[in-house]
Amino acid sequence: MLLEVSLVIFLFMCLIFIVAQIKKNNSIADTFWGIGFILVALYSVVQSGEIDLRKIIVCTLVLLWGMRLSHHIMMRNMGNGEDSRYKNWRNTWKFFHIRSFFQIFMLQGLFMLVISYPVWFINFNSGGPIGFWDFLGLVFFGTGFITETMADYQLTEFKKDQANEGRLFTTGMWSISRHPNYFGECLVWLGLSMYALNLPLGWYTLISPIIITLLLRFVSGVPLVEKKYENRPGWGEYKAKTAALIPFVKFF
Repeated sequence: MLLEVSLVIFLFMCLIFIVAQIKKNNSIADTFWGIGFILVALYSVVQSGEIDLRKIIVCTLVLLWGMRLSHHIMMRNMGNGEDSRYKNWRNTWKFFHIRSFFQIFMLQGLFMLVISYPVWFINFNSGGPIGFWDFLGLVFFGTGFITETMADYQLTEFKKDQANEGRLFTTGMWSISRHPNYFGECLVWLGLSMYALNLPLGWYTLISPIIITLLLRFVSGVPLVEKKYENRPGWGEYKAKTAALIPFVKFF
């Protein structure tokens, strides 16, 4: 099952890479991030040859999460051209297309494979009846999904007002975390992993929320985004009093 899912993700990311080069916009990788997980969910459940309630629930949740995220990113980027991170790499990288293929698209594909582990693990394994971990998983997923959705909505509404150009958004959910949308994403994958805990060796799938949390906190999320705000008025004060990721937890 690992090889099958790996091949599906590889072909998907190759297709997105080709489209991105034609459009001269590597931000497409972000737009299709959620769609890739939907593809993995649908492929793995169809290939499993059998459907049960747990698989239906997990695939539905992934579909809901992936469609919302991809739609949000598409609307956010529409008309704005390539994201500043990708623009900078386009202007500074030698062998840009080759590096883009491996360092953007294939690297994202690798993370997609690991993070989606609970989804294809569940779909390729027959499960027993719905139990405690499934209900707890729904609680965590629901909390994360609502948190992520509300945080994105609040920030989008703030940015719509031209009077807020160059200002920091520090109210609403953003008053308790500098990145509540990322925190919601971590909860989503923790919740999905819990659906695997009733299955043999299901505990291994907890690598998914661990990886996405570390990735967002220390690699591709918080550090990259916050570089853009370092010189804005009030940033130092906001950073000092507000947790980076987990609300009210200053050290994380």
